Amino acid sequence: MYIPIILAFILSLWAQFRVKGTFNKWSKTPTYSGLTGYDAARRMLDANGLHDVPIEPVPGALTDHYDPIKRVVRLSEPVYYERSISAISVACHEVGHAIQHQQSYPMLVLRHKMFPVVNFASGIAPFLLLAGFIFGALNLIGLGIIFFSAAVAFQLVTLPVEFNASSRARELMVSEGFITNDEERGVAKVLNAAALTYVAAALLSLLELIRYILIFTNNRD
Repeated sequence: MYIPIILAFILSLWAQFRVKGTFNKWSKTPTYSGLTGYDAARRMLDANGLHDVPIEPVPGALTDHYDPIKRVVRLSEPVYYERSISAISVACHEVGHAIQHQQSYPMLVLRHKMFPVVNFASGIAPFLLLAGFIFGALNLIGLGIIFFSAAVAFQLVTLPVEFNASSRARELMVSEGFITNDEERGVAKVLNAAALTYVAAALLSLLELIRYILIFTNNRD
């Protein structure tokens, strides 16, 4: 099991490197429309009747997110102010989440319902597993696996949420005239690179879960 986990870990590191490299590359390419990330996000929100959803700049790089509790789109300063393929791609992706929220996209609803449980489970699972391995307590290992499973399930549910948000963003960016057909290639590269980080993280967690289950079953035998 260690070789697949190591490979998944390498994939995760490569995915993070790739998303930063892809973002930096396309951040040097201005959009034909001349829209900033804020402009694109505001227009996309308004086009979907989300006039009451504000957009806020936040410090840092790739710190962009949609806050479903306060119903606000937060864009990192480079995305908020810049007029580039990367900026409007990331901005519109986050708006995609706001639209999912508005339309009660099932996987997003499920993700929100899972969050309180997962937030607790992901915090306690490592301690249960560590204590179980140190003291050879199978009951603690088993409990740790159950809690860790919740965190893995959350990551798996996140995948369709992220892919769907990107799909919505690409479709609306074209239909609203934010990008030309030629620019869609760059948008796809930025969004696909970001999606790969979620895939790699989910794969790594899933393999870790399988490893814990195998250890647990072998010890029981």
